[in-house]
Amino acid sequence: MPQNTDTSYEPVLSAEVRAALAGGLPVVALESTIIAHGLPRPRNLRVAIELEGIVRSAGGVPATIAVLDGRAHVGLEKDQLERVAGDPAVRKLGHRDLAPALALGASGATTVSATAFLAARAGLRFFATGGLGGVHREWADSQDESADLRLLARTGITVVCAGVKSILDVPATLQRLETLGVGILGYGTGHFPGFYLRSSGQPVDWTVHSPEEVVEVVRAKEALGGPEAALIVANPVPEQDQLDPALHDRVLAEALDACRERGITGQGVTPFLLDQLMRRTEGASLEANLAAVRGNVRLAARIAAAAAAAAAAAAAAAAAAAAAVR
Repeated sequence: MPQNTDTSYEPVLSAEVRAALAGGLPVVALESTIIAHGLPRPRNLRVAIELEGIVRSAGGVPATIAVLDGRAHVGLEKDQLERVAGDPAVRKLGHRDLAPALALGASGATTVSATAFLAARAGLRFFATGGLGGVHREWADSQDESADLRLLARTGITVVCAGVKSILDVPATLQRLETLGVGILGYGTGHFPGFYLRSSGQPVDWTVHSPEEVVEVVRAKEALGGPEAALIVANPVPEQDQLDPALHDRVLAEALDACRERGITGQGVTPFLLDQLMRRTEGASLEANLAAVRGNVRLAARIAAAAAAAAAAAAAAAAAAAAAVR
């Protein structure tokens, strides 16, 4: 593997993203793992282009993030997006993998933890994804917990998602997020979403009903200062697009039984459960996943646009006040 001879490891911003940030335009970060590892080819490229188009249709600029040849890129050109979608050698990179990937000249698609870190490092404030990682079932035995949680506990970015994957221990994950000081807003709901399902059955403490309300919470959070931590905007999948709850519960229960019977433990549990959901729902779980991602990207773009409008209004008011004093 070739080493990166460039001693600068700062993220490389695309010209479009750089101009948008300089001009105060809305920018939404997008992860690349769903492109490289979450979908079959060639559908993955079509979905990647579609998600970027959703951001653009709301007046924003998409910033898909990936590492290519040892350089972290925030915003991809067309050929770079095609490479991430089409190259089977592209690795899967979490936050902990970024340093060796950059130093050793590797290429990889970024997970939630790596995307959130690089987005915040580049000055982006909003990030849309499908679902977060969390505390795994039978944590007391496996101590298995997603790196997403600790990273979000020290990264000041707003993440729009459909909750955490329903195959995880959702109550334990919510407790962990509370312990870590990560804020959660239910968007138009009093319950935490269940990724494939509109509700996990777990309540949330705070509910917002518009992008403007989210922006006000973000502004208050930033004004208060204190420890850096993410704000999660939990956005349920549209009811007509959710996985049938009865089918979901039956398949998941049977898949968990199969795990125990086959002795599948630790890191092998999650891919097994996801594969079972995909196969035994005949792809319906994937379609629910994609519907959630589309909705989250759409909402994140609206929130970013509302934040840009609020910032522009504040700047205009400050300029008017300064002119009045003169």
